[in-house]
Amino acid sequence: MGTVGSVGPAPAAPVARSGSGAFADARSRRRYLIVLGALLLAAGGCAYALLAVGNPMPPGSEGFRLIAQMRATSVTTMLIAAFCQATATIAFQTVTANRIITPSLLGFESLYTAIQTTAVYVLGVAGVVAIQGTGQFLLQVAAMVGLSMLLYGWLLRGRYADMQVMLLIGIILGGGLGSISSFMQRLLTPSEFDVLSARLFGSVSNARVEYLPWAIGLAGIAGAGIWLSARRLDVLALGRDVCLNVGVDHRRQTLLVLVLVSVLMATSTALVGPMTFFGFLVATLTYQLAGTHAHRLLLPLGVLLGFVVLAGAYLVMDHVFYAGGVVSVIIELVGGTVFLVVLLRKGRL
Repeated sequence: MGTVGSVGPAPAAPVARSGSGAFADARSRRRYLIVLGALLLAAGGCAYALLAVGNPMPPGSEGFRLIAQMRATSVTTMLIAAFCQATATIAFQTVTANRIITPSLLGFESLYTAIQTTAVYVLGVAGVVAIQGTGQFLLQVAAMVGLSMLLYGWLLRGRYADMQVMLLIGIILGGGLGSISSFMQRLLTPSEFDVLSARLFGSVSNARVEYLPWAIGLAGIAGAGIWLSARRLDVLALGRDVCLNVGVDHRRQTLLVLVLVSVLMATSTALVGPMTFFGFLVATLTYQLAGTHAHRLLLPLGVLLGFVVLAGAYLVMDHVFYAGGVVSVIIELVGGTVFLVVLLRKGRL
């Protein structure tokens, strides 16, 4: 018999449990905040460096301000492209339940190439230069969005709707448009082909100042739609059966997100040109750094990361190697390499 006042067994220490929120534990939350803060600082530093590095005028002078104002067009273009590509790719991979594909599979780049090639083939260099403007930009966006909506309406609204069939048909259409473009390119004169080749490389120099208000408006509306659907995207990522069990209309939400993705991709492609693996590269790095599956946290991190990658690449290539024109080639090379690594590792990244 124990004596009065004897000490019993010590109570067990509380076991830390993972929460049911966006993060598994406090450590994951701290990591996310650190990464977010670092990307904010890096984005601000890259933006200022693009405006100031190589500026021959002293900081604070009127000449410095004027040169920085001209460079601000390129910085704004990079931000729009990063926003569109990162947001569209993350949302697209969620609704397709596949992290090794990109929205480019739906043929946006191929249609852009076909439009540009047809314009040069039919109108010549002088005609293409003469029709440049906001109308041409909006026409390209409308054509790309129209094609994607036709594809969605045809293949996702029927009784036997199948996402994989839609992707396969998108690849086939992209290949067919690419073949037609290649045929017309072989019939161009060397001077016409040189002009066309410059327009087919993804570059911020393709953007014009008058495009930016329209691009900002389209990207803002589509991005806001995806942001408001962030919690539904969390449910869509769990699969069709879970959506039905919790009362989410899987088909309707999928169509809505795909339409918004098409607007973002069409805006980015019409603004800067094809950048096939840029979105895939940014999305893959975002998943690795975020430590969460909540889209309201993934999306802003992806946009910041995309801007840092794009602006940092232009900064290094422009001011270190003096080869700013090959930035898109380098990004596509790195993005394609990451794609092969993910594919060979069977999506374990």
